[in-house]
Amino acid sequence: MEYPIAYLITFTTYGMWLHGDRRGSVDKQHNRYGSAYIASEPALHQREQKLIQNPPFALEQSQRDSVMEAILQVCRFRGWFVHAVHVRSNHVHIVVSGSEKPEKMMVGFKAYATRAIRAANNSKTIIKKYWTRHGSTKYLWTTESLASAIRYVKNEQGKMMSFTQSPER
Repeated sequence: MEYPIAYLITFTTYGMWLHGDRRGSVDKQHNRYGSAYIASEPALHQREQKLIQNPPFALEQSQRDSVMEAILQVCRFRGWFVHAVHVRSNHVHIVVSGSEKPEKMMVGFKAYATRAIRAANNSKTIIKKYWTRHGSTKYLWTTESLASAIRYVKNEQGKMMSFTQSPER
């Protein structure tokens, strides 16, 4: 299989960014880098809200830091190269390279992040779902699309999070 030079992987916290949301969203038909989002559609958003089975989950700052470290940890362990990461209260962006399908990478990111949140959880609250079912896995085939994705994640997501880049492959 031929792999792209990187992926832009995005996933959201459970119940915080539904299809039809005013900010737009991504599905299988709107998942190419640079493609338009699903437009705001209040009726779709209401239908999605009715499907939520657990309380929506937002990441606090300490949890965001734990998720960031977990993402870097899985990359070190699996030999993936992290170009940029940004963990927001309701979604995560990762620009990453590796000889792996992005869906497998996303599963790894979510698993490590969930363990990190649970390990740091000092309350007795048990949360059943931290993440939405899938996410966005955009293939970056050119150096221009890679540079653009890195800029987007580092500079267009609010205050930049610092991280230590994974070792060279």
